[in-house]
Amino acid sequence: MATPIGLGLPDAPPPTLAPRRVTRQLKVGDVGVGSDYPVSVQSMTTTQTHDINSTLQQIAQLTTAGCDIVRVAVPKPADAEALEAIAKKSPIPVIADIHFQPKYIFSAIDAGVAAVRVNPGNIKEFDGRVKEVAQAAGDAGVPIRIGVNGGSLDQRILTKYNGKATPEALVESALWEAGLFEEHGFGDIAISVKHSDPVLMVEAYRQLAAQCDYPLHLGVTEAGPKFMGTIKSSVAFGALLSQGIGDTIRVSLSADPVEEIKVGDQILQSLNLRQRGLEIVSCPSCGRAQVDVYTLAEEVTAGLEGMEFPLRVAVMGCVVNGPGEARDADLGVASGNGKGQIFVKGEVIKTVPEAKIVETLIEEAYRIAEEQGLEEIQGTKAEVKVTR
Repeated sequence: MATPIGLGLPDAPPPTLAPRRVTRQLKVGDVGVGSDYPVSVQSMTTTQTHDINSTLQQIAQLTTAGCDIVRVAVPKPADAEALEAIAKKSPIPVIADIHFQPKYIFSAIDAGVAAVRVNPGNIKEFDGRVKEVAQAAGDAGVPIRIGVNGGSLDQRILTKYNGKATPEALVESALWEAGLFEEHGFGDIAISVKHSDPVLMVEAYRQLAAQCDYPLHLGVTEAGPKFMGTIKSSVAFGALLSQGIGDTIRVSLSADPVEEIKVGDQILQSLNLRQRGLEIVSCPSCGRAQVDVYTLAEEVTAGLEGMEFPLRVAVMGCVVNGPGEARDADLGVASGNGKGQIFVKGEVIKTVPEAKIVETLIEEAYRIAEEQGLEEIQGTKAEVKVTR
């Protein structure tokens, strides 16, 4: 048997840009939220919550994609009635998302959800019900997320700030509501101050982080379609997480919510805030490229889809940066003149024709994973057929 290839995984945690901001700690179901725990990734179902089977099916898909916590909307009585079954059967903690009607808060708590998200700006007479909510949530051990949005800010706050959802307005609203809960002895609170403008959102969170120790849920609300929303969220989350601000995140996309999880996971991996899984490094191509790098990278990515083993694979197409990048990766190829040199941990192990590059990289990736004694490999090793 060949000698196992050391992947060079660090014994100590990888470096981050800044230490986490110190917060109080919460438990959302079995997921810890706060500076003592990893930053978690959330999403929200797009199904009608009262359609229990469809909602649970989507939650299962999100869980498989890596979602840690899921939020479900509760706009009507049938949705509230479905919460108990969903909360019991969901593989991950469920947060009930409440707007307009305060009665659904109590229904959600009674149903056994892991947490409740409230938007005080659009819940009728919310401030007058805080004592009841605090009592019910405290008795049940259910945390509350106070979610303030730029598009649904309390009218009193908007008036004070001349109708503008400024960072100061968002922060003041959130801390005012948190203070009401604290007055009634309830402190299991997380806060979000979302805005569709990433610059305003970042400034709001910076101000909020400086004024409290609550865990913060990051989000650029109404971020847009997949491409635009990914850019906005990545910029905003990167700015905050790189300063240690943020304890949970949701990438809000006008797309399948599974895509939100993929983007969120990659953001955390890029900042060394989540263990890296499979990472494909590929060059953008240029006039020096002597192979079709785009196709190679796409086919390697598709062939290794589902593999969660921490492996860095470099797919390079020219002689300038190719050998160096391939040598630095766990597995890589430097391509040119119709062939590719295959590197494993800095050593050339073989040279193959261009038509065999994808097949060889996939075979080597699985061989490395197997030799490292991986007990579970997500996805199956299948015969790879490449058409050129």
